Amino acid sequence: MSRLADSSWMPPVPEDLKAKALEIHHRLCGVFGCPIAYFHALDPVSELVSSLLSHRTRNADSGRAFKALRARYPTWEALRDAPTLEVQETIAGVTWPELKAPRIQAILRSVTERCGALSLDFLGDLPVAEARAWLEAIPGVGPKTSAAVLSFSMLRKAALPVDSHHHRVAQRTGLTPANLNVGPSHAALAALLPPDWDAQAVYDHHEVFMLHGQRCCFFSNPACERCVLFDLCPTGQRLTADPAAARANRTVPERERSQKRATPGADRVRSSR
Repeated sequence: MSRLADSSWMPPVPEDLKAKALEIHHRLCGVFGCPIAYFHALDPVSELVSSLLSHRTRNADSGRAFKALRARYPTWEALRDAPTLEVQETIAGVTWPELKAPRIQAILRSVTERCGALSLDFLGDLPVAEARAWLEAIPGVGPKTSAAVLSFSMLRKAALPVDSHHHRVAQRTGLTPANLNVGPSHAALAALLPPDWDAQAVYDHHEVFMLHGQRCCFFSNPACERCVLFDLCPTGQRLTADPAAARANRTVPERERSQKRATPGADRVRSSR
């Protein structure tokens, strides 16, 4: 079983860290309003395609590409079997269409070969960790995509996605180490949540972290002066106490963004809306 899909392998999490994660959750739910409505209701294969399109791509662009695929191909089987160059042309508006077209087709073929049909509905009958491990065994599917398929699709399972905004807020508030990458952070952050949370609560947790990252805890120049988590955030306290650190926070991310744009990758941003 993939360790990125399962947090049971991790050492015991300190109770005070779990309590901090819950306090952050409750404060952010107070800001953004929970429960948060699901943003769409796709079948799991459609959610898989949507998530793969969205990697390192703006939601508006990946959404247009998804609609273009739906318009051109009557079924996902037709997309799977289409000429790859044709698929690439159809999704030309996303980042790295020359990589995503063959990757999407290869993943759809893998699902078909393993299941005998192009369907992921059976994942609804599996425990979350087992379903995530099944998905992540497919080359090109990582923890963000597996969680998106299970959480955002009509399966509505208690799987925690972690996008770049969620990851940033977790690191800055000290829920995860600063050197823990987004992939392994899925298991670390899931281990902080109560095991009896249902799919809606887990979805809310991701959504409020993501929204806070988008609207307050910005990549550069975070709005610490109006942050409801300020007293829980060692990064915010350090930045406001040290003007030099605040200036560094405004300049270093630009280099990081340039490096990220230059490196094609998979499984790094949330499913398109």
